[in-house]
Amino acid sequence: MTTMRPSRTTFLAIVLALLGLLCAPAGAADNQRSDGDPIEGFNRGMFWFNDQVDTYVLVPVATVWDKVMPNRVQRSLANFFDNLRFPIVTVNNLLQAKFKNAASDVGRFAVNTTVGVAGFFDPASDWGLEAHNEDFGQTLGYWGVPPGPYLVLPILGPSGVRDGAGLVPDGFMAVYPWFIDIVYTVSARAVDVVNTRSLYLKQVEEAKAASIDYYTAVRNAYIQRRKSLVNDGAAATKEESEDLYNIDKEVVE
Repeated sequence: MTTMRPSRTTFLAIVLALLGLLCAPAGAADNQRSDGDPIEGFNRGMFWFNDQVDTYVLVPVATVWDKVMPNRVQRSLANFFDNLRFPIVTVNNLLQAKFKNAASDVGRFAVNTTVGVAGFFDPASDWGLEAHNEDFGQTLGYWGVPPGPYLVLPILGPSGVRDGAGLVPDGFMAVYPWFIDIVYTVSARAVDVVNTRSLYLKQVEEAKAASIDYYTAVRNAYIQRRKSLVNDGAAATKEESEDLYNIDKEVVE
């Protein structure tokens, strides 16, 4: 409720988040503060807002979508949108001097776009071309930029100062929104979000039921996963990279 993946709405979301920080009551953050989360009061408020949108808007739509669309179709759509991230992943691999990974990304895009029918299928994985999950926030982290305080963005979900700033260049790297009418790009993003959410309906429900404090569970999972991705400590699977808020699928907000 991805990283949602960067789009033109990213810029508005970042502005709204910063305005929220400025307008938050002075004592709000002080009442609920923990290490690595100095603005926890604001973050919890934004997390609550995102969860309400998810519960009362996204989940009902995703539930209907899940009943109508066969799982194979949902997975094919996920493959298609994942294929569109090719410029972001490839450029960030190059910026991190991961030339072998960048070459693999180019190969994946070529194979999946042609043999995989515009990316709806993923024969590249069967051919040994590994999928990667890179963004500009990871690039900054790779070169030593610290993550900064944890930050929950409106609609976009869990982030941080570094990762939130990284959404802007990633938005430019996406390329296709600059050549396709905004009506179509927004419609495509809506389909992507609903389809992705439908794939994890059960996992999110179980995560909420199992969590004593769902906010803390999501925050910790996000921070741990981002640290792992920056350090290449554990390769994220394709399923893990397709979640709604760019965190582990078990705790999608």
